[in-house]
Amino acid sequence: MMVKRIVLGVAALAVVGAGAFYGLTMPQPLAADEIAAEGSGDAKRGETLFWAGGCVSCHAPAKSEGDAQLRLGGGAPLVTAFGTFHAPNISPDRADGIGGWSLADFANAMQRGIDDEGAPLYPAFPYTSYARMTKEDIADLFAYLKTLPPVPGAAPDNDLSFPFNIRRGVGLWQRAFLDPAPVVALPADASDQVKRGQYLAEGPGHCGECHTPRLYGGAGGLDKAKWLAGGPNPEGEGKVPNITPSDDGIGAWSQEDIAYYFESGFTPDFDSVGGAMVEVQKNLAKLPAADRAAIAAYLKAVPAL
Repeated sequence: MMVKRIVLGVAALAVVGAGAFYGLTMPQPLAADEIAAEGSGDAKRGETLFWAGGCVSCHAPAKSEGDAQLRLGGGAPLVTAFGTFHAPNISPDRADGIGGWSLADFANAMQRGIDDEGAPLYPAFPYTSYARMTKEDIADLFAYLKTLPPVPGAAPDNDLSFPFNIRRGVGLWQRAFLDPAPVVALPADASDQVKRGQYLAEGPGHCGECHTPRLYGGAGGLDKAKWLAGGPNPEGEGKVPNITPSDDGIGAWSQEDIAYYFESGFTPDFDSVGGAMVEVQKNLAKLPAADRAAIAAYLKAVPAL
């Protein structure tokens, strides 16, 4: 009798635990008023967001140039401590890309990490940063993506170790780390330029995704107490630099130095951009000069670490 009670108790706990896991990992989609009207996006404005967001770096063929950068069928694999991620096809191909998606589908992927079938997306896709974008900018980016060439072919499946291969569990990660609030509390008298730079750097530019260390004990969420302070390269080679205005970071760089680096790839001491930043710099060079200056102004305004 005692054994039977124990078995029943364990079974009951298992059912309760499974129910709690299911509830906590339920997708949290955007409300209707958080999504712009279908078809409202402006592709010309969306092109700027495309380059600010670095879509090419993950979704186009590796080291692509020219028109090949606009073929977004999936890029080089991203090898991390959790396994290997493969960026999906985000071209407007209806079978293998996002050609059949609605704006709501796209907005939920960008800002809630949910695909068109309601499944959670792995945060190798930086939706925790894109969550800070305005709904109008999301619509503009979607409008631009729809102008690009359809690319047939699906990307390979991710190759992840246990327990990270349990995709449903990403819902728990999202509850812990998906926060659309600004990271840096700017002073009330911050200039419009700094505010614009914050929006670009913390949102579409997702600078913190590489330049902020991660809480690996917390499954890889960003350690926002060390915002932009650099850390180990998530791909395992080298270190991502500190880009705060400290002696260990870019404190010796002027705002003009930073903006010129974004434009040209040259540092104040006549070195040139290297590593993964090469692709980022190429993207930033396509932004309006005012936006590069704004990001530079923000980087001079963040806490020095």
